[in-house]
Amino acid sequence: MPRLVMKFGGTSVADLERIENAARRVKAEVERGYDVAVIVSAMSGKTNELVGWVRETSMLYDAREYDAVVSSGENVTAGLMALTLQNMGVPARSWQGWQVPLRTNSTHGAARIESIETSNLIQKFGEGLHAVIAGFQGISPEGRITTLGRGGSDTSAVAFAAALEAERCDIYTDVDGVYTTDPRITKKARKLHRISYEEMLELASLGAKVLQTRSVELAMRNKVRLQVRSSFEDSEGTLVCDEEEIVERRVVSGIAHSRDEAKVTVVSVADRPGIAAAIFGPLAEAGVNVDMIVQNTGADNRTDMTFSCPTEEIPRAKAALEEIKSSGDVNYRDIVIDEDVAKVSIVGVGMRSQAGVAHRMFEALAKDGVNIKVITTSEIKVSVLIDRKYLELAVQALHDAFELDRVS
Repeated sequence: MPRLVMKFGGTSVADLERIENAARRVKAEVERGYDVAVIVSAMSGKTNELVGWVRETSMLYDAREYDAVVSSGENVTAGLMALTLQNMGVPARSWQGWQVPLRTNSTHGAARIESIETSNLIQKFGEGLHAVIAGFQGISPEGRITTLGRGGSDTSAVAFAAALEAERCDIYTDVDGVYTTDPRITKKARKLHRISYEEMLELASLGAKVLQTRSVELAMRNKVRLQVRSSFEDSEGTLVCDEEEIVERRVVSGIAHSRDEAKVTVVSVADRPGIAAAIFGPLAEAGVNVDMIVQNTGADNRTDMTFSCPTEEIPRAKAALEEIKSSGDVNYRDIVIDEDVAKVSIVGVGMRSQAGVAHRMFEALAKDGVNIKVITTSEIKVSVLIDRKYLELAVQALHDAFELDRVS
């Protein structure tokens, strides 16, 4: 029988009524002839509660015990989902990560999946049972429970779909698909029927929160077809797939944005080989996620180095920069920090073969009086840093400029 992986996020299993609603969707797929593996998150808000309890108990907590506590939310949901399916006449049993087993490395709190042994699951499929699996968790080489980091249930689902050679991995959430941009910003946002792995990966990394970046990366590497669907509406979702499967090919497919950005300028550093490594090496060691980087043309062998990073990482960035100055590794005159900026990005595989896309973007922003502070590009995206107060205006202007509300 064909296999299907169905993943339900926290809002989709927030209470017993929603678990029952999700179970009805599982039953419908079983009746269509699928062997189903259901991946569940913890009930909405439960993981935050568990994390809070750990931190209240001990600020300097043992990461192994943190994982033991925080992973328990998914165990509860898996058991309740299996019971609900059984009540509906669907033969099902729950599995915790270690029971499968899903094997990870030893990095507690942010473990990476190393392998999934599917023989137990396949045997139970053969016996007519369907699997309900606690997402977000696995087991380390030392035999301890591990967690995959926030949003790790998406990654779990894709990994199981790849291991089981599933026909598809359906991600059920509180939205009904992937849109050309955030519908809360522009009412013209249109749901996409299909989007390529590369475009979805860029959108996810640039601020779109529909799918976790790691899950899309894993799906692309293993050619797992992903479908984003609503748990609450019976509508067609968005399929994330190979570029070759997409008939409707636009130059730009979507616009992503991120409000929580900051711009940091290291003023007047030596313009010499190795200066970038001397600055960004310590920032990486401090866990600062640097995005855009611009080096200005300087004078007298001095230059300014500008980069962007998430606002919450500014204290770590500032501490790292102050440390390299005090140690004598890098001498600079000042650090200028602007925390009132936002990032807006256009994404589309069509940019590979279409000239003038960046010009069209800059022209649209200029027409509405939006000044660009920093620019970065890749093969299929252009991102700009702008004043945060212009974020909504910029998104709407770009959505109109690339006619993303138009159905091809």
